[in-house]
Amino acid sequence: MPGLSHRLQGWAERRLPALTRYRRPESLPIELHRRRIYIVPTGFGLGFSVLLLVMLVGALNYNNNAALLLTCLLGAASAASMLVAFRSIDGLRLEQVRAGHAVAGESIELTFTLQSGRPRSAIRLDLGDAGAAFAMDGRAAALVKLALPTEFRGWLSLPRLRLWSSWPLGMFRAWSWLHPTQSVLVWPRPELSGPTPRAAADDARHMRLHRGEELATLRDYQAGDPQRHVAWKASARHDSLLVKDFEQPQSQPQWQLDWRQLHGLSDEARIARLARWLNEAQQQRRSFSLWLPGNEIGSGSGALHYARCMDALACLP
Repeated sequence: MPGLSHRLQGWAERRLPALTRYRRPESLPIELHRRRIYIVPTGFGLGFSVLLLVMLVGALNYNNNAALLLTCLLGAASAASMLVAFRSIDGLRLEQVRAGHAVAGESIELTFTLQSGRPRSAIRLDLGDAGAAFAMDGRAAALVKLALPTEFRGWLSLPRLRLWSSWPLGMFRAWSWLHPTQSVLVWPRPELSGPTPRAAADDARHMRLHRGEELATLRDYQAGDPQRHVAWKASARHDSLLVKDFEQPQSQPQWQLDWRQLHGLSDEARIARLARWLNEAQQQRRSFSLWLPGNEIGSGSGALHYARCMDALACLP
């Protein structure tokens, strides 16, 4: 049976390229055109067509020219709405997909950047069960945000997106599929509780200086010091030029997060514990380093350093 299904799929791709060629992942940017846009009548459109057919039969049966003219006008308006629905998504271009950060089990926010050269109204972008409506003025790009559910850590390929519109009358739906090749990185889920990591000795070797906001002391000017830090009033009372020093000793010792110290745990349990330690270090504004198999990240702090370490954990095999 699997061999038969593969043969049928191959036959369909050869015989019906218009229906199958755009189901495969594509590199950005992706532009919609007439060969990849499909149009079908909606339920309202089918009911309206039946109504027009009844009106046409009645007008011809009773030889009522006014009713016949009304039927023709309504039919022309519905046919024109099909063209407008097609043009509402024809020429749209998906330029970029940006992803936020999320741990496994949470939804990751995706931002889709769509570009158009003319105004458009009442367009929807669907990603699974989630969807968002947007409009474009023809000048600025549209930023559409959708949430993608996650389950496991690591790289997650984007599923197919459906872009559609039933504007202006809701009688026809024009849609197309978008399938970017891009993948998003999902962070590991941290463990709920456990021991604290080992910190470096709290001595003078680890009491590093950091840039504070309050004035710590005045010191002699050194080449390369910013001019805005020169204490002009204090320098006028001395023979040498003095500079304001904002560096203060860092009171908290840094954390050394090491994969090799977690003996007796499985790989996933080690990843979960290291993820929890990274969260705690970030919340406490500590400096921390991370050692992983094949990847050693030096000491640092801040959001960028935290994201770099979490990315490294997520990419572990």
